[in-house]
Amino acid sequence: MSVLELIIALPLLAALAIWLGAPARAASLAATSINLILVLYTAVQYWGKTGLAFTYSRPILENPSLSFAVGADGISIILALLTTLVMLAAIWQIHDRPDIFYVSSLLIGGGALGAFLTTDIFFIYAFHELALIPTFLMIALHGRAEPAYRKAVAWKATIYLGVGSLVLLAGLVWLVLEFSGGSKLTFDLEALRSQARLNPLPDAKQAQIFFVLLLGFGSLVSLFPFHSWAAPAYATAPTPVAMLHSGVLKKFGLYGLIRIALPLLPHGAHVEWVQNALLLMLLGNILIMGLVTIHAKRLDDTLANSSVMHMGYIFLGIAAGTEIALKGAVILMFAHGISIALLFGLLGRMRNQLGTLEYNKLGGLASHAPAFTVLFAFGTFASIGLPGLTNFAGEVLIFLGNFTDFKAGVMTNLQWTVILALWGVVMSAVYMLRAYRSIFHGSPATGLFMIDPALSQRVPFIMLAATLLVTGCCPWLLLNLMKSAL
Repeated sequence: MSVLELIIALPLLAALAIWLGAPARAASLAATSINLILVLYTAVQYWGKTGLAFTYSRPILENPSLSFAVGADGISIILALLTTLVMLAAIWQIHDRPDIFYVSSLLIGGGALGAFLTTDIFFIYAFHELALIPTFLMIALHGRAEPAYRKAVAWKATIYLGVGSLVLLAGLVWLVLEFSGGSKLTFDLEALRSQARLNPLPDAKQAQIFFVLLLGFGSLVSLFPFHSWAAPAYATAPTPVAMLHSGVLKKFGLYGLIRIALPLLPHGAHVEWVQNALLLMLLGNILIMGLVTIHAKRLDDTLANSSVMHMGYIFLGIAAGTEIALKGAVILMFAHGISIALLFGLLGRMRNQLGTLEYNKLGGLASHAPAFTVLFAFGTFASIGLPGLTNFAGEVLIFLGNFTDFKAGVMTNLQWTVILALWGVVMSAVYMLRAYRSIFHGSPATGLFMIDPALSQRVPFIMLAATLLVTGCCPWLLLNLMKSAL
């Protein structure tokens, strides 16, 4: 068994072991800790290399050509690192809960790892669908709301993501049919890329297929206007599920566009009508959802809506399509996943101790829980894009990458979009600093008291905060992994 197969299999085997009666917490923490070590090992082994590494293939069918194939480059390794970090932190948060919490978290994490580390389109798609199932079930059965509301939220997410997955499936099938060549179909991504380089499609057809994939992948990432499922789902989901879905699984659609759509359809995203449509949609994410987030009266609504908003910046990097912008998009995917998982994890502790997340009922928590306050500050300032934290590096590269072909006095639609999108940075500062002030400053609210978590319970939060700091001060750690990935 290859190291990548082991990384994918470990959380799935741990989930099976728990179902068969193994101690849930011990099995989960052991599997996720080992996985994190294995991913760090692959990152060290990959350092200085280029192209796809750690490849291994197990043939399943001859025609169509279907194999369980794994492989990783810098982008895959970065997203696998994101997954294992968030999965360990999410599972660490589970206390006094049924075993289904551990099993679901492991299945979501294992599905995400499978989607990021396999190189066969069939399995990339299948692993993502595997990860979605426990997400829906956990929101419906254990969501943080009245039963009727949480079931409605789960159904809404199921319908949106189900339809998006069907549209995505149609786009992927179209892609396979166009690039397989001859009478033998193949789902192997590398073979499809080779065929696309040898026999590229006309730009008009590339645009059509790319737009279908954009709608499918975009729905999974809450691209405006297919976004309304996301904020209620994150606000309602149990804390580990909110951390994993918003932090990790949401990146699948972005990964698919960068890994599948852009390499096979390099001109499709830049056909004028496709790019203009994408620019309008991502401005909806940044500006409209920014205003919605400013209006939020509760911390869970603020974080859920801000997660939708920040996807617009990553789509902006994809719209530019330059190497600098795409590397910035990958770094921001990593940064957003770590920061939003940190914030949702801390939110879960607040909700458990205080019983409310409404701003007008909170205040003064800094005097009760100074360590908690500092940890929350890391997530807050990362979300704003403070220099020295990873989000800043990603956003700067995206903005710069949109101006690599700038000519004095000539502004394209893409560059005007960047100017408008910069207002989102202002909006982020408004709603996150307001939230921080409302919760931690001022006079303590009557009857509310919060204590710092024990040192052992702070470990996952410190791990996530330290990751933001280290990769923010040394973004070359991530950039060096992507030397020739884009």
